[in-house]
Amino acid sequence: MHKNIDGKLLAKEILEDVSSDVADLVTAGWQPKLVAIVIGDSAPVALYVRNQRRSSEKAGIEFEERSFAGESTEDEVLATIATMNADPRITGIILQRPVPDHMNIRRLQSAVHPLKDVEGMHPASIGDIVYNDIRLGPCTAMASVELLKQTGLDLEGLEVTVIGHSEIVGKPIAFLLMAEGATVTVCHHMTRNLSVHSRRSDAVFIAVGKPSLITGDMIKPGAAVIDIGINQITDGDGNTKVVGDADFESCQRTAGWITPVPGGVGPVTVAILMRNSVVAATRQKEHYEARFGTEIESVPTAKIAKTA
Repeated sequence: MHKNIDGKLLAKEILEDVSSDVADLVTAGWQPKLVAIVIGDSAPVALYVRNQRRSSEKAGIEFEERSFAGESTEDEVLATIATMNADPRITGIILQRPVPDHMNIRRLQSAVHPLKDVEGMHPASIGDIVYNDIRLGPCTAMASVELLKQTGLDLEGLEVTVIGHSEIVGKPIAFLLMAEGATVTVCHHMTRNLSVHSRRSDAVFIAVGKPSLITGDMIKPGAAVIDIGINQITDGDGNTKVVGDADFESCQRTAGWITPVPGGVGPVTVAILMRNSVVAATRQKEHYEARFGTEIESVPTAKIAKTA
């Protein structure tokens, strides 16, 4: 019998822990503050930012949205990021994707100070994962691995197939799983005989953006299926609905565990962003205390900003 992995329940548990950690930071004089950078108009981004604001408020994290017109220049955004890097009141920065075609997403992400990189996409953050430091990583990737852990499967030596090798999901998932001791196969659009890899795996992650790409006959009986895809489709009656990359009905008959879409990876991704915000704020607190001692309140703000 399959078992749905409840992303909403896991997100609630994570946010409860985050709220407790935020309270401790505030008591110590460190109020976490998350700033979301939005460039252009996008309905999915607007929805994601609203969810971020709602979760931040629940956790006690201050939240601010910085919006730019779609025709803004890359230099304008870079200048704002530099200003936020130097502002000790801002402890987390997230750059919302997608950005306009005339901007270089990698250059923008690399401009965010590693200590404030709550998205986990700075080269330094990715490098930490390679060295098995997995405290701070890409939110969707970390959320996906957290959902796999809910199955109770032992990740050490677990045979896992990751379908999709994007920089923000597929590749980071592979690194995170290897850090946990799993044996990982990464498949992509050039992979031959995809089902050969997926059928032999104890867990399958799917992040491609193609509805019903994976069906029940491509899954090992009892395996865990972590569906990261988000696709909007229209049925024969003209009704639209959101589905994942796995054919849920056929996969749930074969899988031991499966994440629903929606209600699986999505809520946990936002919760991980909140957890990353706490990790980032804690790292900055440790950074400043190492430089100035524990009595940071007595240090002029301008002096702190120079070390950010």
